[in-house]
Amino acid sequence: MSSALPAFDTHEVFNQPPPFGGRNLWADDVALDEAVQREGGAAFSMLLAHYGGVAGDLLYRLGFDANRDKPRLRTHDAQGHRIDTVDFHPAYHQLMDTAKTHGVAGLSWHDGSPGAHVARAALSYLHHQADAGTSCPLTMTHAAVAVLRQDPALAEWADKAAAPRYDPRDVPLADKHGITLGMGMTEKQGGSDVRSNTTRAEPQADGSYRLVGHKWFFSAPMSDGFLVLAQAPAGLSCFLMPRRLADGNRNAFRLMRLKDKLGDWSNASSEVELCGAWARRVGGEGRGVATIIGMVMMTRLDCMLGAAAEMRMALAQALHHTRHRSSFGRRLCDHPLMANVLADLALESEAATHFAMRVAGAVDRAGGDPAEAAFARISTAVGKYWVCKRAAVFVNEAQECLGGAGYVEESMLPRLYRQAPLNSIWEGSGNIQCLDVLRALSREANVLPALDAELDSVAGRDGGFDAALQALRSALAGSPGEAQARRITEQLALLLQAAVLLRANSPVASAFVRSRLGGEHGMAFGTLPADLDVAAMLARALP
Repeated sequence: MSSALPAFDTHEVFNQPPPFGGRNLWADDVALDEAVQREGGAAFSMLLAHYGGVAGDLLYRLGFDANRDKPRLRTHDAQGHRIDTVDFHPAYHQLMDTAKTHGVAGLSWHDGSPGAHVARAALSYLHHQADAGTSCPLTMTHAAVAVLRQDPALAEWADKAAAPRYDPRDVPLADKHGITLGMGMTEKQGGSDVRSNTTRAEPQADGSYRLVGHKWFFSAPMSDGFLVLAQAPAGLSCFLMPRRLADGNRNAFRLMRLKDKLGDWSNASSEVELCGAWARRVGGEGRGVATIIGMVMMTRLDCMLGAAAEMRMALAQALHHTRHRSSFGRRLCDHPLMANVLADLALESEAATHFAMRVAGAVDRAGGDPAEAAFARISTAVGKYWVCKRAAVFVNEAQECLGGAGYVEESMLPRLYRQAPLNSIWEGSGNIQCLDVLRALSREANVLPALDAELDSVAGRDGGFDAALQALRSALAGSPGEAQARRITEQLALLLQAAVLLRANSPVASAFVRSRLGGEHGMAFGTLPADLDVAAMLARALP
């Protein structure tokens, strides 16, 4: 009688795609490479190629661990002392360290050469594909430098925020090699209406302030310092509030809880009470919004970049899966209807990437070119609205390309889907962006000429574009009211995306104009015109 155990194998595993990781996200992305070259970042190509390899392999794997084990708040130690710390999975710190040392949060500032903002934007785009949660503190750290540099007395804060060093120790500024920065703007009663904030800033004899109040969303509470809006005697003002005081003691604020969020799991967001926390003012009293506006432009750009990055990763996942899985006798990607869906996604992704990098180029040149500064001013609001608005429906369509596998965490698509709505909410929701667009068009004299120059630069190249441009100008001539703000912003976004594709001589420019401006498209993805060369579009989208 045989003693061999029975075999329980019931089937052979086949028709499954190989693991996605181990790719170079820069080498895979023709559109990103072209956009960086066009916007003046060519000198940083080697850095971007290196980081693309790191992001597509090491950081891609770390992102799963950092999101699986969420941050935890520890308000007290074992002896009962108040400590208000946040514990993270080691993968979080490795993600932050790799990003910081490669310039994701500071290349724009510590390099400063032409194209540095473009390269930093591309680094952020690459990093966000591997892990979106860490992009939050990286973005705020980068953007805060624009505010801190307004005050020479804060040079050490600005320099250490920009430094390519990550130092997670909870120690005073003087003992740190590099720092991260968060922000506290939103309160329960106000939301986007920060002028309704009730947190008080009480002046002290030495010129400092004590902050008393609360913040409903206090981003990245483990940071070394925070930019906070509070009501000073002369009105809403901006303050830098350190986590640790110069003598090493904790500042007087308490973390009440961490937000239980839909997504963004690797990052911590909190509620905080300010109990006389020490702070110093940045900018003039009553000038809080004006002081922080430079930071807002940077964070809005990163919202665009993040949404474009989520689209890019979702597209890459969909293409990878459908190229390695077969049904009904051929690869999924070779079925004409699936190919139409994939090509439509590729078209949307390329337009988002080119547009985001065009805005990054404008930010890079804004300091020495008033026209580019004006274009950056309006295009960050336009792009923040539209690209972020498209991300959620885009990721859902990519999920469907994977079928049930796209609903399972191992595919990464559920994480992208949870993340996709965030950028449309953070830094001002859609209505805020669209109202800002109307406000800029009507009140800032240099904005409309900058837009006209951008759109006129490709006039005459495509009849569909010209017709859509004329329609927009007719709509603007009618002085549209608030109720039309979304419609106007959407039309403007599509025209700006088409313009950048046409100027770049992108092989997908005509398809974009026909489908997005010319009416040859339905309400859903996968409704491109039948005569397009979708095979060429897909070959361009991912090698």
